[in-house]
Amino acid sequence: MEHNQLIAMITEAVMEQIRPLPKINQIPVAISNRHVHLSQEDAQTLFGPNYSFKIKKDLSQPGQYACEERVTLVGPKGVIENVRILGPVRPQTQVELSVSDGIKLGITPPVRDSGDLANSAGITLVGPSGSLTLPEGVIAAARHIHMHSTDAARFGVKDRDRVSVTAPGPRGLVFRETLIRVSHNFTLEMHIDIDEANAAALRNQDYVELLLVNHLLP
Repeated sequence: MEHNQLIAMITEAVMEQIRPLPKINQIPVAISNRHVHLSQEDAQTLFGPNYSFKIKKDLSQPGQYACEERVTLVGPKGVIENVRILGPVRPQTQVELSVSDGIKLGITPPVRDSGDLANSAGITLVGPSGSLTLPEGVIAAARHIHMHSTDAARFGVKDRDRVSVTAPGPRGLVFRETLIRVSHNFTLEMHIDIDEANAAALRNQDYVELLLVNHLLP
């Protein structure tokens, strides 16, 4: 092992030891950029029959991954290129944008929980092998917290609760109406989009603090 590599390993080990542990009510943040979840049928339209997506990297939630492949979104007033596909395929195609993205495209994606797509915004997707126009399926994903069942017990919440979360710092604010999603397969993490992250000056793996279930707030 080279001297510089050894120094780097020792430095990382020391930093890990002195890095402050999160408080019991703190939750790490993951910032979601615009992305697309495709149905199998729509994946074939855009990328060709029997196409297999190439996994770029696994995501923090087990079984979820980012693909190498990207598509172009075309709206009434603008275009956004190189929008990443996330896998695996879903029963219905879902496009997740920020409100700012919607302004650029000329559409108004409603703030919805994942999967709640009825009467949402439409968009045209263009891939290397074809294009399709969705009459609905575009949302601004509502902020939410993934929790393992043991985390939910520790925080005293249950699946589908709505809670308030505070972000620290000079641009600190309170995120109300934050959905709790509980599963034995989840890893503790709060998901917000780029608009929300910028409003509070949050970065990936910063910590926020859970306050109270919303119905207990004045």
